[in-house]
Amino acid sequence: MPRLNLNGSSAIVTGGASGIGEACARQLADLGARVVIADLNEDLGTSVAKEIGGLFVKCDVSSEEDGAAAVAAASEMGPLRVLVNSAGLGWAGRTIDRNNEPMEQKHFDFVIKVNLLGSFNMLRLSAAAMAKTEPITEDGQRGAIV
Repeated sequence: MPRLNLNGSSAIVTGGASGIGEACARQLADLGARVVIADLNEDLGTSVAKEIGGLFVKCDVSSEEDGAAAVAAASEMGPLRVLVNSAGLGWAGRTIDRNNEPMEQKHFDFVIKVNLLGSFNMLRLSAAAMAKTEPITEDGQRGAIV
């Protein structure tokens, strides 16, 4: 599959302030994309965005309002062509404790809210923005979501 030409396009990387998300953001910037770092860590996110010539948007991926703000910011920078869903977390805990009491359901719910619902929220909002752009390949491709 040929690579997308990202020059003049925008990309969103959730969880882009550190780790795999940061590495993806740096690579996308190197490929010519204008990158939005969508993360909760304002200090790290702002620093990474500054280093790569991008923009930081404070974003809880499970929030429709925050997700829409990240998509709007990216769309202002150029046609949105890439979403990397890298925001996520885990909960270190036992299903049952030493007294055979179950883990509190709220911990699992929080992980699902961020990792599953948050990823879907960003996917649907980004896909809608991408659908409004002009195709960039002969087969009608408008971008990529990871």
